[in-house]
Amino acid sequence: MNAKNKAVFLDRDGVLNRELGDYVCRLEDFEVLDNFAALKELQDRGYLLIVATNQGGLAKGWYSEDTLSQMHQRLKDTYAPHGVKFTDIYYCPHHPNFTGACNCRKPQPGMLLRGIEQYNIDPSLSYFIGDRERDVEAGTAAGVTGILINSDQPISEVLNLIR
Repeated sequence: MNAKNKAVFLDRDGVLNRELGDYVCRLEDFEVLDNFAALKELQDRGYLLIVATNQGGLAKGWYSEDTLSQMHQRLKDTYAPHGVKFTDIYYCPHHPNFTGACNCRKPQPGMLLRGIEQYNIDPSLSYFIGDRERDVEAGTAAGVTGILINSDQPISEVLNLIR
């Protein structure tokens, strides 16, 4: 039996980049928050770092997959010099008013379940840090401990909640 991995799942907007109150639609508006030391510590403690973000603006046509990809590349490129590597970035491109229901849009646990399956993760050893109640709900539905923070709150302030 292979040992399972543990992970910290992270919401994106308001956790890894500045919350704008609505969709981040342009690369120029994508401002990465300084959580470098906190995420490096989690990674050094053996946690995989996986982003799980609702991106309903895609379904609304407010930005393209290409723009979203550039934002995620900026996120990786900004964290890399600090020794932080994101294992994966999952996003839900759906919006209920445009594409109907799906199992990946938070509070549904689809993105987390996908990560758990793909990376052999033990949910009971894992966490989901988000700035919305729906993030905590998704974590709970996936068997992961949810940690609710305020938008743009430093992750370092909740490190004590992670064993």
